[in-house]
Amino acid sequence: MKTVLGVLGVVLIIEGIGPLLVPQGWRAMIAQLSQQPDQQLRRIGGCLVVAGVVMAHFFL
Repeated sequence: MKTVLGVLGVVLIIEGIGPLLVPQGWRAMIAQLSQQPDQQLRRIGGCLVVAGVVMAHFFL
């Protein structure tokens, strides 16, 4: 459980870097993503999940 919480903490740090350092660029990226069709967002989400699972497998 401790490892899961540690990994979640790292994810939150990485997710927070964008809005912290470049809020206007982050906002523009979110606006562009919101214009994408659902199928495209599912592909992006699926790729991120697969990449995360592969990284977790190799590094944990």
